[in-house]
Amino acid sequence: MLSISLMVPAVSASASSSASDAAKGKPLDAASASAFLDDFFASEEAKPHYVGASVVIVKDGQVLAQEGYGFADQENEVPVDPKSTVFRIASVSKTFAATAVMQLVEQGKIGLQDDFTKYVEDLEFNNPFDKPVTIEHLLTHTTGFEIRDPKPEDLHNDFEKVVEIDDYVRDNMPSVVREPGSVYMYDNFASMLLGLIVQNVSGQPYEEYMEEHIFKPLGMENSDFLLTGKLKDQLAVEYTPQHTVMEPYAVTPTVMPQGGMLSTAEDIGKFMIAFLNGGASGSNRILKDETVTAMEQYRSEIHPLLPNTTYGFEAPFQIPGAGSSSKIITKAGDLLGTSSYLFLIPEQNTGVFLTYNQTGALRNLFYPQFIATFFPQYAAPAALEAFEPQSEEELAKFAGHYSDLRMDIIVSAIGTEGEGDLVITDSFIGPRPLKQVDDNLFVDSMTNQFTGFKLDEEGNVLYMKEPYLNPMGYAKKGAKAAGFKDVAADHPFAAYIYPLQSLGYYENDADASFKPDRAVTRGEYVQSLLKLIKADPATASEQSAFVDLEGHEAARYVQIAHDLGVVMGNGKGKFYPDRPITRQEAAVMVYRLISAQYPPEAYADIKLAGSTDKWAVEAVQMMIALGLHGPEVTKTEDGSFDYHSKKVLNRAEEAAILYTSLTTPTDIIYASLAEKASGGQLEEQASEELPEAS
Repeated sequence: MLSISLMVPAVSASASSSASDAAKGKPLDAASASAFLDDFFASEEAKPHYVGASVVIVKDGQVLAQEGYGFADQENEVPVDPKSTVFRIASVSKTFAATAVMQLVEQGKIGLQDDFTKYVEDLEFNNPFDKPVTIEHLLTHTTGFEIRDPKPEDLHNDFEKVVEIDDYVRDNMPSVVREPGSVYMYDNFASMLLGLIVQNVSGQPYEEYMEEHIFKPLGMENSDFLLTGKLKDQLAVEYTPQHTVMEPYAVTPTVMPQGGMLSTAEDIGKFMIAFLNGGASGSNRILKDETVTAMEQYRSEIHPLLPNTTYGFEAPFQIPGAGSSSKIITKAGDLLGTSSYLFLIPEQNTGVFLTYNQTGALRNLFYPQFIATFFPQYAAPAALEAFEPQSEEELAKFAGHYSDLRMDIIVSAIGTEGEGDLVITDSFIGPRPLKQVDDNLFVDSMTNQFTGFKLDEEGNVLYMKEPYLNPMGYAKKGAKAAGFKDVAADHPFAAYIYPLQSLGYYENDADASFKPDRAVTRGEYVQSLLKLIKADPATASEQSAFVDLEGHEAARYVQIAHDLGVVMGNGKGKFYPDRPITRQEAAVMVYRLISAQYPPEAYADIKLAGSTDKWAVEAVQMMIALGLHGPEVTKTEDGSFDYHSKKVLNRAEEAAILYTSLTTPTDIIYASLAEKASGGQLEEQASEELPEAS
């Protein structure tokens, strides 16, 4: 895959296993909690995933364990102190924004079913639906907003810069593109709006409201939304996944409700104790008991085993065979150089918070091990009723291409494979069967985790929720491809063109012409490639590297490509955007984008037939090795491949490059090639059969 260079009724989980039927875990007490933490953080499995980590475990109103592991500053050997080492808790901040909103709901100052614009005056945005976006929609990530995630420039090194929440919202307000309340998509902007609403309704700056109404009552003395003073001094040094030091950074807006909170494990422990105690902490109370209960209830689901969100929390990671327990509420958070995970088990009066100073999967290891050790009833295989598998014809409605609502470069292709079976494939883990186990619910044979589908009232498949690529949101099924009048269903490139049409990359009009044999220009190709990886033309350097791009449609995309090192021009300031691009030139551009991921050693033994210029050989070898092409690439009798490198690239061949870039599991293919190359062997990579075009 091409790299990317950032009131609904509460539902019950009737399919979940009863706690009384499951094996009992170890009793959770101070001794067992500390022993678990020491063993986990000392394990070889965990060590690569943190430089420094801080964790707190609470139960029955008490702190059972509160520990720091590794370094807050590795170079100076400063250990993590769970009481004083400050971490950015990233999106765990959203739980606190929701808590503040629910305080104001209790006071009658905010209504959950109110149109949110009641609390944000004169906000201009497009909502073509009859239904307003409500406060509840903001809380449950069901707004229908067009995606508005933080931009790269929102993290910066200018600590004097101040951007107000209100200004940021008005400058970046998204349109509503789906009916509010109809579908789940993780929504950073919604939580920022909640912060603005708290500020507007209370009449206090957001950070002051949080200090007065949450932090101070709970004794959270090392928590804030402003990186200043002692918190800046106590902030853990942040690291890349390779354990190299990151430069300190500020965020935009300066007070970021959806992800800017700074805190310690000790402080989050105080919050968890109060929340699990019905909102009370000693003589202070931040929430009413009934409000806490409301915040614990899941408000939507794609299946009872796959709930989505509560007011302020989200479903836990799936445990293989068990799904996501609706008895557990969680919140994950990630920013550059930091990851966090908070999870609460209200019926066990237990809470855990883990934070660490590098982005990564430590929490994905920690959570299932903690559950298996102390509360295995939540990891018990789901008790599903007997189910009659559907026929291959009945399953055909699920077949097609699905793009993630939040990151539409994440694409899954689904086809049918016999009675009760589908096959799913994507660019990350490749093809594997999905076995039907319930209405619109399938189990992934590779991960033993569940994938669910949402249908409309007529039985048409609309959305999918899968566990691996992005469990925090749905993927939308592409429209049925209408085809083109000059690309029949049996056209050799239809299997590439039709899916891209289904996903919206091409106009979905059967009367339109695709012109599959038309030459692609250099400008067109760069534009297609950069659009595929969601490059934002607004981020292009203002000073153009090429004199022949002024006023050209592709100018800003070519400039981004130049900024990324993807294009070089002729060395004399010209790019020639309207010149047809050769296949080897097109290959080199992809190579420059991804060769750092896929060094040439693994495919150096691929033999090329025909003529390829020396400067393009490694790029062409890579395209062949990773399968980033269509049927135009031919293999000769001596085992060499003819890429037809010097021919002009046509639109059908460009479609093959784009489609395979979206769907081919290149990491897996490369790992296999590297293993074979290291043993002196390089065998032909068998290409998987593509699902039927939709």
